[in-house]
Amino acid sequence: MHRIVSIISGEAPGASAVLRLDHDMRTRRRIVFTTPTGEGILLDMPRPVRLRDGDGLKLEDGRIVRVEAADEALTEIHAHDLPALVRIAWHLGNRHLPTQLLGDRLRIRHDHVIEAMVHGLGGHCHAVLAPFDPEGGAYEDGGGQGHGHHHHHHDGDEGHHPHDHAHG
Repeated sequence: MHRIVSIISGEAPGASAVLRLDHDMRTRRRIVFTTPTGEGILLDMPRPVRLRDGDGLKLEDGRIVRVEAADEALTEIHAHDLPALVRIAWHLGNRHLPTQLLGDRLRIRHDHVIEAMVHGLGGHCHAVLAPFDPEGGAYEDGGGQGHGHHHHHHDGDEGHHPHDHAHG
């Protein structure tokens, strides 16, 4: 088994293999991944990392394995206008649901209860198969700005702050 020594943000040139991972598998601190050839590679970081589509995993022997975001069963949410979509996004956030922001639409994991809520708020839901890349939390590196991370794993807190606010 080879150890992952660093993470290369963005497109990883010269990758020797590709790992297709869903969102949950791309958000880890410690795990053994298995490459398509059956080789085990160990991710063991001091804090959880968020691997993105195209990131490279540099192994101790110098090889690079590219991360590819796998398709997942998702719900795409549309609304008649921006204020309605913002209102729906607020309700999703109030429930702490991982949500991908796509400008004029939102994506969440398939959940029939939430879909009913969205319909009740005037939104429209459509099933899609696509990679899931939800918005990062406010305390993640880059202030929740998607790919604003640099994977310096020896300092900084990556979003594990107390959760102590009331829901109305």
